[in-house]
Amino acid sequence: MKPLEEIIKELPPDLQQEVLDFAQFLLNTRAKPKPKKLRLSWKGGFKEFRDQYTSLELQKKALEWWGV
Repeated sequence: MKPLEEIIKELPPDLQQEVLDFAQFLLNTRAKPKPKKLRLSWKGGFKEFRDQYTSLELQKKALEWWGV
């Protein structure tokens, strides 16, 4: 199998541009590093509110407190 560079050089200029565009598309959409996993170091941080709010209400309240 030929190296990628050799194959691309054999293509006409318009197809070389298409290959370049596609490679850039792949870099921008699929080659990005995956986001880090969510850490749960805050787990249990709202225990004091569990008697005042349901879990859904507490979730909404937390978003409100964080300004989201």
